[in-house]
Amino acid sequence: MPKVQTKRQTRRPIARGERVQTVAERTMADIVEVATEEFAREGLAGARIDEIAARTRTSKRMIYYYFGSKEDLYLAVLEAAYRRLRSVELGLDLDARRPDEALRQLVRSSFHHHHANTDAVRLIMNENLHYGAYLKKSNVIRKLNVPAIDAIKRILERGEKAGLFRHGIDPIDLHMTISALSFHHVANRYSFSTVFNVDMTSEAAIRARGEAVADLILAWVGRSRKAS
Repeated sequence: MPKVQTKRQTRRPIARGERVQTVAERTMADIVEVATEEFAREGLAGARIDEIAARTRTSKRMIYYYFGSKEDLYLAVLEAAYRRLRSVELGLDLDARRPDEALRQLVRSSFHHHHANTDAVRLIMNENLHYGAYLKKSNVIRKLNVPAIDAIKRILERGEKAGLFRHGIDPIDLHMTISALSFHHVANRYSFSTVFNVDMTSEAAIRARGEAVADLILAWVGRSRKAS
């Protein structure tokens, strides 16, 4: 598979009062960042520790010192991908919004996060080829998902109380539906664009699709005419 040149993020300035990372922490963060690209592009079997070491100007020995093994580094990369997604969701202050506005904001955030983090989507696709074997080893990812489901549960409860949402919606089912609609746009955009000759990569197309997904979710959770 041809290698895609990716632009690495530049570090933001340290804010006053913010804890400064140690050299070891910065090194580990750099390794995880580069390993994310390598595992997303090549998969677990195809990724090479030599390549990660060369791009981070470290050594295989240092990578193994910090992470233990190639499989442990892969798991650390998966955990970092989930941690980024959950941190975005938790930073939305959804409780301060009307329940319908909060849900729309959550859907928009999820959709655009998936679009902006294509490596994370590829990682999850690869992990599913392993039947979730490495996710099962993580004690971190399940804990990361608890606040996300709790946030959705609170939105649904407030929406039901306000008469905006129908009763009986499972928060995990809603989370799965949002994820599925957001994930599809990234995971299948090349095949879908080719087969149907549609644009799925322009800013206008992404914005329009994000709003369509939000509209679908709001319509799905809303009270039906029969129920009202």
